[in-house]
Amino acid sequence: MVELIPIWLFAAVCICLMFGYPVAFSLGGTALIFAGVGSLVGTFDSVFLEALPNRLFGIIRNETLIAVPLFVLMGVLLEKSKLAEKLLESMAMLFGTLRGGLGISVILVGALLAASTGIVGATVVTMGMISLPTMLRRGYDPSLAAGTICATGTLGQIIPPSIALVLLGDVMSNAFQKAQLQMGIFSPKTVSVGDLFVGALIPGLILVVLYIVYVSLVAWLQPHKAPAVSKEELRQGSTESMAIMLIKGLVPPLALIIAVLGSILSGVATPTEASGVGALGATMLAYISGRLNLATLKEVVHSTTKVTSMVFLILIGASLFSLVFRGFGGEELIHEFFHGLPGGVVSAMIIVMLVMFLLGFILDFIEITFVVVPIVAPVLLAMGLDPVWLGIMMAINLQTSFLTPPFGFALFYLRGVAPKELKTSAIYKGVIPFIGIQIFVLILLTVWPALATWLPSVVYD
Repeated sequence: MVELIPIWLFAAVCICLMFGYPVAFSLGGTALIFAGVGSLVGTFDSVFLEALPNRLFGIIRNETLIAVPLFVLMGVLLEKSKLAEKLLESMAMLFGTLRGGLGISVILVGALLAASTGIVGATVVTMGMISLPTMLRRGYDPSLAAGTICATGTLGQIIPPSIALVLLGDVMSNAFQKAQLQMGIFSPKTVSVGDLFVGALIPGLILVVLYIVYVSLVAWLQPHKAPAVSKEELRQGSTESMAIMLIKGLVPPLALIIAVLGSILSGVATPTEASGVGALGATMLAYISGRLNLATLKEVVHSTTKVTSMVFLILIGASLFSLVFRGFGGEELIHEFFHGLPGGVVSAMIIVMLVMFLLGFILDFIEITFVVVPIVAPVLLAMGLDPVWLGIMMAINLQTSFLTPPFGFALFYLRGVAPKELKTSAIYKGVIPFIGIQIFVLILLTVWPALATWLPSVVYD
């Protein structure tokens, strides 16, 4: 029975979360209770807790995590300065006169917004408020409109520079070094956030292309679901020429994203340094657009501080949880379980992906990254899996989980900003084809891992 304590600990955390308690306190508080009881009955060595100060100091000194507040600041500034709204208007002018063009515009803008914010909730809510009323007003099928926005919003998981990839890259780096030490490799190779950024580019672009193909097919086969819009409607009485409106809407955000990703891909800047470029660039764009005032700045700083504080508090709680989990022999339990499976690494990978998919219904990507990945990744990596491929697979898997009814987070975010006339069943129905597309991409990555691993090997070798 003592060997099962790590499982009870994990189950207790899940129960606390289902009752609505804050994630960070559920992780840390539950771990402390188990550690206290374990110390009293002699099943836990309190020496493990002595490592906590060093872990917290390591979190504070971790330069990679500086990218989190800066990328969040970049995304919030783009949202508050209405640059995302202008970007959608510009894309609609380019494609809106085609059947399904407005849907294609939403996908492209959502992909760019995902690249700038990296936060699923922010992208879904922003796109829901900006584009959903427009799509419904232009005669789009409610299910198609809702599904397109939800699926596009989840691209923030996989399209760099993504907050999810920053956090996942940091955790995967530690797990990879740990796995190599377990294998007796004392000069371990490293994997960085930049590796994950570059590795995610091709799968992310494949998802965007497949989304566009799906919307185009629907518009071609069922024109009434995605009708074309006239140029007069798109311009809405504006006196500016279309060329000027396109330049104003497209060039600034595109230039910012190219500067951020280009500096990483060219090797000029690390992801942390590139996040500074993004934050400064977004501030300048907001200033140039005339929307950077004291009230906006206060709102942006407040939102950034709130998200950043949540991330770091969860990381502290997860560090305490992992120490107690390790103290109860959880790592050995997981290691023995995976190595005892009949299918070896294939069975282990399937089980991990399934568990993470189900956990995605009740936990956000931050909790899963900080709690689940450090437990399972070292074992999987020690079994020979590539860290970049594993990280991308996990990111897309969670992206699919956040989109799957009835518990997907993206569905709840859109429901919160959608008009009452849009039925929840229509949202659920609309996301099903996009879930199929994401599962198809997971299968592609499984069959051809080079889709994730080839570009990093070219860029960094």
